[in-house]
This record gives sequence, structure tokens and C-alpha cells, in this order.
Amino acid sequence: MLPTHEAVLAQLNQSYYADQAQLFVLYGHRRVGKTELLRAFVADKPHCFFIATLSSDADQLAAFSQQIWRHLHGQEVADFTFPSWEAAFAALAVLPNRPVVILNEITYLLDGNRSLLSTLQQVWDAQLQAAKLFLLLSGSYVATIERELLAEHTPLHGRYTGIVHLHPLPLPATARYFPNYSPVQQLETWAVLGGMPYYLPVFRDQLSVFENIQQQILHRRGALYSEPQLLLLEELHDPRNYFSILRAIAADQHKLSEISQAAGVGNNSTTGKYLDVLRQLGLVQREVTVTDRRPDKNRKGLYRITDAFLRFWFRFVHPNLRTLSLDLDEEILMQRVKPQFDHFVAAAFVDAAHHHLALMAQAGQLPFRPERIGRWWQERTAVPVVALNEAEQALLVGECNWRDQAADLPLLNRLRHKTALLNRHREWQRITYALFSKAGFTPEVMAIAAVEGIILVPLEAMINVPDNA
Repeated sequence: MLPTHEAVLAQLNQSYYADQAQLFVLYGHRRVGKTELLRAFVADKPHCFFIATLSSDADQLAAFSQQIWRHLHGQEVADFTFPSWEAAFAALAVLPNRPVVILNEITYLLDGNRSLLSTLQQVWDAQLQAAKLFLLLSGSYVATIERELLAEHTPLHGRYTGIVHLHPLPLPATARYFPNYSPVQQLETWAVLGGMPYYLPVFRDQLSVFENIQQQILHRRGALYSEPQLLLLEELHDPRNYFSILRAIAADQHKLSEISQAAGVGNNSTTGKYLDVLRQLGLVQREVTVTDRRPDKNRKGLYRITDAFLRFWFRFVHPNLRTLSLDLDEEILMQRVKPQFDHFVAAAFVDAAHHHLALMAQAGQLPFRPERIGRWWQERTAVPVVALNEAEQALLVGECNWRDQAADLPLLNRLRHKTALLNRHREWQRITYALFSKAGFTPEVMAIAAVEGIILVPLEAMINVPDNA
């Protein structure tokens, strides 16, 4: 069991042994480990583990009814179905022995029955909240869960006793999967696989990162060669245009106009509609500069793929599928992956810096508590790491050094210059500088940092973070 999953498991067990009915929501993207976590939770408890499918509402009700009947009577009965979902939910109130009832992939049920949550809310208020029941709703469609289960206007709002959004593992937890790797290799692996628990065991740290990439991702018989295709075919009815858009974003086309031109799926308006679908699925996010107070009004947002492995796959696998089908994976590795790999990993290093800065803020290691952490850009100038607190007029600006050379004075001076541009239209009263570096810092930079209070974060410090930090 993973450290983050262990914490969630402890939370579930604590809720289970509380003396009241529980209505819990656990959600997160596919491959993040929800099912494994839930099976560990119910392993020693009476339970009904119902996994919804894409079948009709009548078929779903019949399958759920069979599970309830089997739990009550210890056997199946042919053709038994409750007359309605209301009757099926009401039956949960009489299940013996404090059962756990899991409705997994709840959004499939909602697709076939838009009134299902209203029905559940009525039964919960009338009967289930007084029963010895642990009811858990789970799903993989993050945007749908947040919109239809968790938003204020939804039927069950205010009734949940627990809500957990299960995220991929952060860099420090991922790195511990690969103890034989150096910190650089651990970061590179996180850049490729992200923190998805399903993917991590596929790589072996007895091999180099490139050997793992060639064997498991680029080779047509590799474990991850077709993984994104298979997942997205389940999500998208006609994936071709979506694939073209994801490929464009993975190739560093982040503006709407750039994506539209590179993908060739239509004008900006058409491309925007496809992007909205990808955002609803949680595959793409729209990012605005961190200093923007009205992000919803900003038309200059940049689009990024949320999942690390999708970014890698659409950058290096999807454009080369024909060549890879001829077992020319070594050629693609040498000609396409290796020359661009450092640039690809450097972008992930910025994400890691954001995550680490958030951990530092939580630990009280920053001179102020940030309200927002992100990037800032304007025309051709960009600061990759920015944290701010509007009320305190406090700003932190950071640069990321993913070079084999130590972070030096020219890098610091460039950061100072870009900060002057950032500060041109608004005078921040307190400014803190930070440098994140793959290869440490020059003595000159360390001496200046000691005098000026500049935060220096080596790669090793970003990886060696305790589980409870």
C-alpha cells in the first residue's frame, strides 16, 4: 500500500468505525489506484462492491439488485430485480452487520439515469442516514464528479461525511519506487510516468531510464505502448481530432491559435469546443498567469496536458506509431527521444518546483503563506515559479536550472531582470528569490544567497521529503 493510500485507508477505517451512517466520495483519474485501495478497505468487512458499466439503466438496476439479494440471502436468485432504484436504495437500510456498499464508476449510473442522485438523496434523508451503513460513491471522471456530485446545487451536497480526491503520487513518493536510481534518474522517471501507481511497477531501476522507455513504451509489445490509446478510446467516441489536439499540446503548442493551426481540426472556435471536452475529462487544463485576479475573464490562457505519461506518449509515441510498428523503437529512441528528452524533463522539473514550494509553505519554511503558486509570463518573458500573497503584498519568484552546470550568477541576474518586468505595473513590498537546481549552486551564488536570504533548493532536497511532510 502506498503512503498516500495508507493515509486514505486510515481515514476510511476511522469513518467506518464511527457510530453513524457514512456517505463517502472517493474519486480520481483512472490508474491512480482507487480500486486497489477500496478492495483493501473492504477486505475484512461485509460489503457489496458494485462496479457500474456502460449498460442500460435497467441492466444496472438488475445487477445491483442481484448483489443486494446475494448479500441478504447468501445466494443468487434468477431474474430478481427491485422495482425501482428507490426500492433498491431503501433495501440498504436493512443490510446487517454494518456493511460497506460501494457504487464504483458512479458516473456510468448517472449517464443512464439523470434523477438517480435525487432518488438517493430522498432515501438517504428518509432512511439511510439513520442506518448502520457505509455508502461510498467512487468514480474516475473527475470533472463530472465535481460538477454533479460535489457542487453546491447537487442533491447530496451537505450530506457527505467524507470526500477524498485521490491524486497521483508526488515526486518524493514516486522516487522511493526506484531506490537504485540517482536523483536525476528519479526525476526523469517521474517526468515520464508521473505518479500513477499503475505505471510505476512497469519500470525497473536495474535498467537505465532509456532502456525502460524503449522496452516498455516504444516497443509495440511494451506494457505501456498502447495504454493511452486504450484509455482514451473508452472516453471519446471519435478520438481522432482529440488525439491531434493532444499531440499539438505535447509538442509545445499551448496557445489556442497554435493548437488550432497545428492540429488542423478547424478554426479557433471548433478547437475550443474540443478543448472544453478534454478539460471536462480532466485531460487538459487551462493555465493563466498567476498574477491574474480574474482568470475566468482572461482569453490568453495556455493549455497543458495534465497527466505526465500522456504528455510523454503524445510527444514521442503517437507521432511515430507507424515507424514503431515496424519495430524501429531504437531508431525513434536515438533520433527523437534522446535529443529532446532534457527539454521535456525540464518542464516537469518546473512542476516539481511548484509542488515542493507548496510543501515548504505547509511546513512554514517560506517568509509568507502563498495564496497562489504558478507561472508568470508576458510576451517573451516568463518566470517559471511564482508564489504570491496579495494581502501581504508578498511575492516569491523562482528560476529552475535543469542543466548539468551549477546554478550561477548569470541565472540569478536574469531572474532579477524578469522580476523587474513583473513588478513594473505593481510594486510588491516584499520580494523573495528562489533557485531550484539539478546540479547545485556555484560558491558565488551561495554566498549571495546567505546574505540576501535567497532560497536555494537542490534536486536532492525536492526528492528526500518525508512521507508525512
